[in-house]
Amino acid sequence: MGISAYERVKQARSGSRPTGLDYVNNIFTNFIELHGDRRYGDDPAVVGGIARLNGQSVTVIAIEKGRTAKERAYRNFGAPNPEGYRKALRLMKQAEKFGRPVICLVDTSGAYCGIGAEERGQGQAIAENLMEMSTLCVPIISILVGEGGSGGALALAVADRVWMLQNAVYSVISPEGCASILWKDASKAKIAAESMKLTAEDAKSLGVIERILSEKEIGQKPFYDRIRTLLSAEISRLAEDPDLLGKRYDRFRRIGADAVVKERA
Repeated sequence: MGISAYERVKQARSGSRPTGLDYVNNIFTNFIELHGDRRYGDDPAVVGGIARLNGQSVTVIAIEKGRTAKERAYRNFGAPNPEGYRKALRLMKQAEKFGRPVICLVDTSGAYCGIGAEERGQGQAIAENLMEMSTLCVPIISILVGEGGSGGALALAVADRVWMLQNAVYSVISPEGCASILWKDASKAKIAAESMKLTAEDAKSLGVIERILSEKEIGQKPFYDRIRTLLSAEISRLAEDPDLLGKRYDRFRRIGADAVVKERA
């Protein structure tokens, strides 16, 4: 018998899971981090730069939560500010200029909703990423490695291929937030989670993602080697596609459509 949806949420939030930088350091080589959005400042919650994937130059962008209390405070618990999304977009446009594929590693409960973030245009920063990623002329692969919360996650997941780890979650809102809105009671989060279609299996059945990645040996060398091999092969396939943008557009137009047809049938 499988674990419940809320158990998946707890696993996705677990402090023992690899963080964004763990994937960067174990899958890629020659990583050179680049900083700043050239408008306001740098956001430590978003780490990005140039790296090599099996010898190929790529741009990699990861949301980093940190491990220790000090690291988590520094990384704002993986809740990006608008400058983090603008930095990511700057690196993606740079990747397009030089023909580098883009790989995003997503793990966030959501974009930071503080007053400063709103004053600096949080909503606009996310919207710009959605728009620009939809027309980026290089292959994009996004992997949800933990939490995929709302627009904060989607801002790095408008991609040609979206994958999820087996115990990752992807949803418009947290189960606690959903329960607070529906029942004015965050303690009913477990009930909410069962209805939210937030597991990897749910996302795949709805066409939101293409692949579920096994968590066998998670955090160990075989785990990272397996993801490296899959990424390299998929990027090669995408790079040969003459209609990359058209298929990316169709991909998002189809989300949920097949499930609706099956339900009506």
